[in-house]
Amino acid sequence: MNAPWKPGAGLRDPFHAFVCDDYSFDLLRSVAAEMGWAPEKVNKGGMRNAVQSLSITASPQILFIDMSESGDPLNDINSLAEVCEPGTVVIAAGQVNDVRLYRDLVASGIQDYLLKPFGADQLRDALAQAQAVFMAPRDAGPERPHVTMAVVGTRGGVGASSVATSLAWMLSDKKKRPTALLDLDVHFGTNALAMDLEPGRGLTDAIENPSRIDGLFIERAMVRASDTLAILSAEAPISQPMLTDGGAFYQLLEEFRAAFECSVIDLPRTMLIQHPHLMGDVNVTLVVTELTLASARDTIRILSWLKTNAPHSRVVVVANRVHPGSPEISRKDFEQSIERKVDVLIPFDLRVASQAAKLGKTLAEAAKGSKVGAACAAMLDETLGAADANDAGDGKPAAKKGDSLLGKIDFKSMIPSRRKAAVED
Repeated sequence: MNAPWKPGAGLRDPFHAFVCDDYSFDLLRSVAAEMGWAPEKVNKGGMRNAVQSLSITASPQILFIDMSESGDPLNDINSLAEVCEPGTVVIAAGQVNDVRLYRDLVASGIQDYLLKPFGADQLRDALAQAQAVFMAPRDAGPERPHVTMAVVGTRGGVGASSVATSLAWMLSDKKKRPTALLDLDVHFGTNALAMDLEPGRGLTDAIENPSRIDGLFIERAMVRASDTLAILSAEAPISQPMLTDGGAFYQLLEEFRAAFECSVIDLPRTMLIQHPHLMGDVNVTLVVTELTLASARDTIRILSWLKTNAPHSRVVVVANRVHPGSPEISRKDFEQSIERKVDVLIPFDLRVASQAAKLGKTLAEAAKGSKVGAACAAMLDETLGAADANDAGDGKPAAKKGDSLLGKIDFKSMIPSRRKAAVED
C-alpha cells in the first residue's frame, strides 16, 4: 500500500476512514474537517466495509482503517491490499497492544498503528505524517542502471539453479545491490529450497492473474532471503499445468526493474523455445554447462540461438561441477568445439555441496575459503564485467558458423584414448 505512487491514475480523494465505534467516528469527522477534508468520508463498518467499498471505488490518498473487529489482522490487511491502489498511505487503529503485531503490520505496508482509544492530538500527528509521506517526492530509480541476468543450463543436472542462487546471493551480500531472484521452473524449482525458504504462492498467483502484478504485488508476493535479496518462485502441483503466454513473466521483470538494481532469472532452457521474448532485456546470459559431449552439443545450440535471438546479451560460459582428473572432454577440446573460451570453471566439491544443502545456504556462501568459493567470486566479477561492457556497448566478435552444429564437435580428438584402448584389448 506504500508502493511507489503512479501518477495519472485518476483523481483520488484525499482521505477516507472506516471505523467501528461512535467515539472514533466523531473524532475522525472533527479532525478531518480541521484538515479541510470532507467529514462524510468517515464511514462506519471497519475493515469489512473498507474492503467492500474500495473494491468498487478509487482508493484515497490516505486511508484510516479501524481493525478492532478483525479476528486475523494480517490476513485482513492482505485482503485490503488487494483492493487498494499503489501509493495509498494507510493508518490502522486497534485495541491489541502487541509490538509484534505492530511490526508485522508495518512490514506489510501500514504507515502507522494507533492504539485505541487515541486522542485528537495523536490522530492529527498521524494524519499529518501520512500526508507528508504521500506528498514526499518519489525516487526516480536507482543510480546504477538495472542489470538483468539470465542463467540457462545446457542440460538438466548441470547445476544452473545452484549458479543462479549463488550469483543472486553474491550480488546482494557482497556487492550490496538490491536483487530479485526469479525461478521460472514453476513445478520443480529449487531456488527457495536452496535457501531454506518456503516459496509461497506469489509466482503461481502472478501467472493466474497477470493483471494484479504491480509494485504492491511484488512487495507482498516475494519471499525475503535478506534485506537486499528477494525470491519469487513456486512449487505448483504437478497435476496442474500452468498455461501462460509469458506475459506475466514479462510484467514481473518490468516491476523488478523499478524495484531492484539487479534481477537474476533461473531460466529453464525450454523457456527459450516457449517464451523467447523473455530475453529481450537480458543484459548478461550465463550458459551453465559440463565438460561432456552432450553438453558440448547443447552449448553450441544455445550459443547459436542466443546469437540469433538475443544478440544484445553478453554471454558468460560457466563450466560447472568439473571433476578433478580427466573430464569426459578436456577444457581445450571443449573450447575448440564451441569456438569460444570457457569464462569460469567451477570445480566439483562434494563436501562443499553437501554442506550447502544441509545448512540451507547457497553454494557460494558455503564455499567461502575454498576453490569453489574462489571460482564463484570469479564468476561474479566476470558477470559484472560483462554487464559493464554491455552498457559501454562494445561487443565481442561473432563466432564462426559451421556447416552443422554437430559438425563443430571433433569427436575423434576427444576420445582417442578410448579407441586406442579398445585396439590394445
